[in-house]
Amino acid sequence: MNGQSYTRRRDEVAVYFDRTALDAWQRFATNEPLGRIRTTVRAGRERMRAAMLSMLPDNLHGWRILDAGCGTGAMAVELAGRGADVTGIDLSPSIISYATAHLPRIDGPGRIRLTSGDMLSPELGEFDAVVAMDSLIHYRPNDAVAALASLASRTSRKIVFTFPPRTLALSAMHAVGRLFPRGDRAPSIEPVSPATLSRLIASHEGMSGWQAGRTLRVGGGFYISQALEVSRT
Repeated sequence: MNGQSYTRRRDEVAVYFDRTALDAWQRFATNEPLGRIRTTVRAGRERMRAAMLSMLPDNLHGWRILDAGCGTGAMAVELAGRGADVTGIDLSPSIISYATAHLPRIDGPGRIRLTSGDMLSPELGEFDAVVAMDSLIHYRPNDAVAALASLASRTSRKIVFTFPPRTLALSAMHAVGRLFPRGDRAPSIEPVSPATLSRLIASHEGMSGWQAGRTLRVGGGFYISQALEVSRT
């Protein structure tokens, strides 16, 4: 998938996370104090990570998993701890450098390889499962589903991803976010209703043979996101 709107947005996201947001992401990965807004985001992301992990088996020995948009590697560490061979990819080379330098030792057969680049690159190979935590939220729904289809073409079992659900609370957060200086703003997210997203997935030819399953929403403070699993039938 190489749509112009996807590529344009991907490049905007890459610039933001590799420059403006690097310090914040490093602090998310530690126990350093954060401001009120980012404290709620850190807590929300921890809850979402646990929700996504609950959609995968406890024993992942023999599984190859792509952590698409791995950030500082917290999800990859959890997956490797369950025995998976994890490839983590992120658009930001700076975040990958930080994550690589701070990876803990994994006891057991699980392994982690981190790299920077586009999560849709075919060069990454094939996987049993893909996790994509908040890495599709900046793309238009049609582009996000097309990205899912691209990932599905190289995935044999399951994809677990998040999307921003269209809610009044999320709309209010958008309004607050517009008060930040333009240079400090993250690229806007693209809220979508669960019903619309399910319809787009069901109608996309690249998702034929895949079925939506469990969905879990995490909301609190300045973090709202919803996880959805799709599995190959």
